[in-house]
Order: sequence, then C-alpha cells, then structure tokens
Amino acid sequence: MDSIVLTGASGFIAKHILLKLLGAGHRVRATIRTPERADEVRAAVLPHLSADAGERLEFVTLDLERDEGWRDALQGTTALVHTASPFPIAQPKNPDDVIRPAVDGTLRALGAACDAGVHRVVLTSSVVAVVNEAKDFPQDESDWCNPDLPTTTPYARSKTLAERAAWDCVAKTPQMQLTTINPGFVFGPILDDAFGSSVAFVKRVLRGKDPMLPDYALPLVDVRDVALMHLRALERPETAGKRYIAADEPVAMYEVGRILKAVYPERRIPTRAAPWLVVRLLALFDPEVRSILPKIGKVERLSNARARSEMDVNFIPAAEAVKATAASLIDRKLA
Repeated sequence: MDSIVLTGASGFIAKHILLKLLGAGHRVRATIRTPERADEVRAAVLPHLSADAGERLEFVTLDLERDEGWRDALQGTTALVHTASPFPIAQPKNPDDVIRPAVDGTLRALGAACDAGVHRVVLTSSVVAVVNEAKDFPQDESDWCNPDLPTTTPYARSKTLAERAAWDCVAKTPQMQLTTINPGFVFGPILDDAFGSSVAFVKRVLRGKDPMLPDYALPLVDVRDVALMHLRALERPETAGKRYIAADEPVAMYEVGRILKAVYPERRIPTRAAPWLVVRLLALFDPEVRSILPKIGKVERLSNARARSEMDVNFIPAAEAVKATAASLIDRKLA
C-alpha cells in the first residue's frame, strides 16, 4: 500500500483527488494550511468511502511560504501530489501576490520530496501554462504560455513559472519522476460548501447576476476526470516526464448560460453574448471582467489526445460537467 502526500487538501480539485486515492486503497498524508480544515475535508470525503478509509488518512499543517515541516511531512512516503496554488478570479494588483507563492511553494514541496527520498511527483498545473497566445489553435502539451506577453495574466504567469520551475528542478535531479496534469476550467460536483473560482462562476450564472455573458470559449473539464488523471499518473510509471491536458471541448461563457437555462427555465439565467463594447465598459468597474477582456471572441481549442490514449480517459462532456456543478450547488442550497 503506497503512502502519498497530497498538498492543498482543502481545495476543490484536491478533495476529489483525495477521494480517488483513498478509494484506490492508498494511505494519504494530506496537507492543510490551518488545523481547522481537517474536519472540513473529512466531512466532505469520507461519507463517500468505505468505513476503513478514515484510518488511512492523516493531516499535517504546512504553509507554502514557510520551510518548517515540509521534509518531515514527506518522510516515509512514496509519492507527492502537489495541488496547492492560489487561483483568483480577479487578478491581483501586485502579480507577486499570486506568482511567488505558486513558484516558491512548488520548489519547496519538490525540494522536500527530494530530501526525503520521494522521487515520484504529480503536479497540478493548468492549461493556462499551455496556451501560447502567439500561436494558432489547436494546441497541445508541446506548447507553452509566454509569461512575458503583456496580455498574460498574473495567474497564467504563476502557473507557467511554477510548472517550468518544477521541470527545471527534476532536470537537475535525475531520480525525480514528474508528471503534470494541466486542467482547463474545472467544473463538476462539489463535495461541500467550500469551492473555488470556477464553481463560483456557475453560482453567479445561476443567480442571474449578469444580463449577458462574455463571448470567450475556453476548455472545460469535469473535476472527476481531473482527479482520475492524477490517480492514473501515479499508477502508470510510463506517464513520468510528460504533461497531460485535462480538458473536453471549449465552451463559451454565454453557452454555459444556455446549457443551464435549458435545465432550469424558471431561473433568470443569462443566455446572450455580451457585445465587446459592453464588456469593455463593464471591465472599467469589474476586475473579474477586466481579466478576460483580451480573450473576448477567442476559442481556445486544445488536444486531449494524449490523456485519451495513454491514460484511457473518456472525458465527461463539458455540458454534463456544467450541469453537475449546478445540480450540486442547488442541492446544497447555495444557488
């Protein structure tokens, strides 16, 4: 039975990864930033598992920005799954607020793994580290975001520089085996009331906060497929040294509204694409809108062929991921 360290265990993706790891029989040492989050994670995950799963789960409190405890946390384990990284909808005024924790935290986690003799690492990156705005679509794992372009957001820089740092780190340490999973915009069912920016977008749409939605299509993925890919990466040594895009078809934001309106016709859900001039005006007042302004009218189409062929992933359709997100929010009376 493998013993795996999972960082950022209170995150939306991480909870689903934890569900997969425990369901597959692994022991997991889950890292959280504050001890109070342990009960939250247990309550979200353990009801979906067999009675013995809780015996294979332990927690350790660690901070991405502090060295204390990292090496001890990795001792006696066989693999590291590093998911912890900040993900804001609105881009920060100071880019280093999101870039430094992502890069330094990744290097801190990988360095601790190396020091503890843990050589297998799976890193949660993002498709924003793949998309090269200077190239045509479709794109695949051979592509990289250019962090120096003026249109590259601080979040995209953070994920790109963190993943680059991870690959540079393992290049200097031949015994390290790294796989990165690069998800698109992550939807799917929530396990509790704590969730991230992607689910918050569906909540916003369900509540009809906006009269129209932007015409910007980006790759969507169900969180259950993302979690499965992390598990498959650990189970298949041949995935080491590779990146894997986790994404189904791209869906425009206004199309998300249309998908949900068909299911919930009684709700005031926006279905119209906002004209560019309207989006430009909204961007003056709304930092969330401002962050996507350069992408209006674009369709980011990425190839998931590698994940399909090498990990045997049959991706849940993007529309079904959207519906599952909404259904879980409504079931928990959050939207």
